[in-house]
Amino acid sequence: MKQEISMDFLGGMAFETELNGHKVYIDADESVGGKNSAPRPKPFMMVALAGCTGMDVVSILRKMRVEYDDLNITIEGELDDEFPKPYTKMKVIYTFKGKSIPKDKIEKAVNLSKERYCGVSANYKESFPVEHEIRINE
Repeated sequence: MKQEISMDFLGGMAFETELNGHKVYIDADESVGGKNSAPRPKPFMMVALAGCTGMDVVSILRKMRVEYDDLNITIEGELDDEFPKPYTKMKVIYTFKGKSIPKDKIEKAVNLSKERYCGVSANYKESFPVEHEIRINE
């Protein structure tokens, strides 16, 4: 299977692409010639990881009939100080809110996403460590 995107230059440092029928923009800070009109490209790597594992975990927990009031996924990314300043590590923090949340099922869902289903995580862990933490707030 092959995927492809096409990105158009808009001037300054801004670009536009279309993903799944939705326009997505990136830009740079004014200090490097951009207009700060859109997010930078690198943080999209964290967005991709949060979205991928989040969709996995929600889907798995639905099948397990696990109920919770809220789920937040935070990604902490550490960057190297030297150019090209790649990520050296990411940490995924899953914060669940609700009453009587079964921790064993939450752990199972997170582990299935981490070890089997999340393609973004699978790609990233070839380049840097990806840690996972579960927090449950009742």
